[in-house]
Amino acid sequence: MQGMVPLKKQSKKKQREFWERQRGDWQGLCPVTRIVPGKKTYQRKKDRQLLRREGRWQDE
Repeated sequence: MQGMVPLKKQSKKKQREFWERQRGDWQGLCPVTRIVPGKKTYQRKKDRQLLRREGRWQDE
């Protein structure tokens, strides 16, 4: 009967297999292309929307 071998004592290949199973799946999402916009940056679209709501925007 074999006992459980600690992860650190297993081969690198077995460790990689273990961590691959632990990681999970992104289910079709690409996390690299997801960018959180900065809160302090100037956003032209947001400013334009605000002006349109107030009725001060002139479409050319």
